[in-house]
Amino acid sequence: MSRSILITGANGGLGIGISQTFLQESPENHLWLGVRSNRDAAADLQSLHPDRVHLIELDVTSAISWDLAVETILATNKSMDVLINNAGHHDDQLLAMMTDDSWHKVIDSNLTGTFNGCRAVARTMMGQRRGRIINIASLSALLSPPGQANYAAAKAGVVGLTQSFAKEVARAGVTVNCLCPGYIDTPALSAMNPEQRQAATAKVPMRRLGRPEDVAAAAVFLASENAGYITGSVLKIDGGIF
Repeated sequence: MSRSILITGANGGLGIGISQTFLQESPENHLWLGVRSNRDAAADLQSLHPDRVHLIELDVTSAISWDLAVETILATNKSMDVLINNAGHHDDQLLAMMTDDSWHKVIDSNLTGTFNGCRAVARTMMGQRRGRIINIASLSALLSPPGQANYAAAKAGVVGLTQSFAKEVARAGVTVNCLCPGYIDTPALSAMNPEQRQAATAKVPMRRLGRPEDVAAAAVFLASENAGYITGSVLKIDGGIF
């Protein structure tokens, strides 16, 4: 059965990794990559799979933008089957020095964006009596480091939102789950110098950083029919840190 899969934040290493894994999983998967800026990586993936990958303008902090995106998908593919809420960013600062702008932007992109996405697809998925929602949080939601009060609070909110929403839509055959990646080797870690990278790796009992495909494999499973009795779960993907 053909599935419509919307992946937000599909312009970064993790979003692209998740997208590629869904493309490999089944030729029946049709991907909608929600992007707002830095579209090059998503555009490259679309050029490789022009019949199965579509770029869609999406500002996750805007409810109107979400509604337009879902309307476009439904008009084309007639169903909304899988939503991966992956968009977000961090702006690390000590709380005492944190600006209002840093706080609100991180909360908006990570937590409000996830809320907007879940709400935008809720009625459609419930009406279909099927749907899979996977929210990408972070290990910071469970093991909050210093300097990430805004990011940790936002991602902890994503965990709480996931568990509450999962209960609300369970009877309609819709599952809602949450992934909490640890250190994942993407361009987002490029700011680390070699010493910092070595220190991060040393914290991981498996002694390696995660790969995007490690997170993608979990997302693909949770989006599958085999995961139909799993909802409200919070799965850490961290090599055993916590």
